[in-house]
Amino acid sequence: MYVNEGIRARELRVIDHNGEQLGVKSRNDALALAERANLDLVLVAPQAKPPVARVMDFGKFKFEQQKKDREVRKNQKVIVLKEVRLSPSIDEHDFQTKLRNGIKFLEKGDKVKASIRFKGRAITHKDIGQKVLDRFAAACTEVATVEQRAKMEGRSMFLILAPKNEKQ
Repeated sequence: MYVNEGIRARELRVIDHNGEQLGVKSRNDALALAERANLDLVLVAPQAKPPVARVMDFGKFKFEQQKKDREVRKNQKVIVLKEVRLSPSIDEHDFQTKLRNGIKFLEKGDKVKASIRFKGRAITHKDIGQKVLDRFAAACTEVATVEQRAKMEGRSMFLILAPKNEKQ
């Protein structure tokens, strides 16, 4: 953001500190106007024809902007991607344990990546891995939606589940 002497445009559309348009003025006239008001001249729309500059207290403006940014950061939720690793030949009890962990992550609000790593000749039976992932997704339908269907990447197959929103 350009301020005072940093503004290079010859002509500017000037808005005063009350929000009223003063019309198109030369850069020097606008700077003199801002100086008389004991405020700064700030370029707010450099792409406009002619560029728009506003007479305001730049320090106060920056402070207010930082305050808004802090509020936005405080209110946003960071979504984490947790991974649950399965195998094509997973036993029932192991599957239930992994499922419980996956559901716990989803209820906490995190996304879950359920992946299967194929070792050795198991890669020839991708359909078995697909069935395990489909079973995992079906068991999580109450708390999650499938964000990305199962797909192969190298020697592993994975799917991504996202938590259901409270609105749904």
